[in-house]
Amino acid sequence: MGKKVLLIEDEPNIIEAVSFILSRDGWEVKTHSNGHDAMEAVRRRAPDIVILDVMLPGKSGFDILGEIRADPEFAGVPVLMLTARGQTRDREMAERAGASRYMTKPFSNADVLDAVRALAGA
Repeated sequence: MGKKVLLIEDEPNIIEAVSFILSRDGWEVKTHSNGHDAMEAVRRRAPDIVILDVMLPGKSGFDILGEIRADPEFAGVPVLMLTARGQTRDREMAERAGASRYMTKPFSNADVLDAVRALAGA
């Protein structure tokens, strides 16, 4: 598996932190900050892993995850969902939608790095 990550997130501080920690670990990180055309970004970037926020302007992360899983070319790409909502119901929705991993905000940089490394090995 390659080392390309697409981070779909709209909070600048999270974009900066996650991009920094993954880049330092040797990952090529591309970012996208809205849900409107997130699937276009996935097709254009062809990432090895997608980190996807649940609450995005234009379209929810759950909807985008559904589009990723429905696309034969990207259905198998690991997706790490990020959310500020940690309720059990949200986690179950993410699992049903096909999320590979689920992480609640706030999270540590080490947790994100560990999750991405684990997904890369999957």
